[in-house]
Amino acid sequence: MRLLISAVFLALALANPANAQQAPTPCSAPEHRQLDFWLGVWDVSWDDANGIPAGQGTNTITRQLGDCVIQEDFDGGPSTGDLIGRSVSLYHAPLGQWRQTWVDNQGGYFALTGGPDGDAFILNNARVSENAPHRRMVFEDITETSLTWRWQGSSDGAAWNDLWVIRYTRRP
Repeated sequence: MRLLISAVFLALALANPANAQQAPTPCSAPEHRQLDFWLGVWDVSWDDANGIPAGQGTNTITRQLGDCVIQEDFDGGPSTGDLIGRSVSLYHAPLGQWRQTWVDNQGGYFALTGGPDGDAFILNNARVSENAPHRRMVFEDITETSLTWRWQGSSDGAAWNDLWVIRYTRRP
C-alpha cells in the first residue's frame, strides 16, 4: 500500500506544471521585436512623385499568428488608384534576417529581406533577373509618433533614388 501511495505522489509531483521545464515561446527572442516600431494605426501622406499624385491614406500594422508575424494593411485611397495592399513580415532566425512579402490589388508582388541598418530598417527586393532594377524600402527618422518610409530604386545597387516617400503619423 505504501508503495502505491508513494507512486501516486511521485506521479502527481512530476505532473505539476511548476516542475515541468517550460518550452521557449516561439518568436520571443529580441530579434523578433526589431520591427515593433511599425506596429499601430497610422495616417500616411506623400507628395507628388514619379507619376504618383500627392495623397493620403492609412496603414494598420498588427502582430498575428502567435506574435510571430507582422501584418500590414495599406489603403492608399483614390490618389493611388485605390491601391490596397497587404504584407506579412517575420524574423527568419535560420537566415538571421527579416523577410517580407507584399501583395496588392493592382497585381503587385515583392519579396524582400533585410533588417536593422544603423538607425534605419532596410528591406531589399529579391531581383528576378540580372536585368531587373534594384528596389528597397527604408524606414528612417523613427520616433514614437512618426517615421519616414522610402521606396527606392537603383540601377546598380549602390546609388539609390527615392521613388515614393511616405510620411507616417501614428494615430492617438
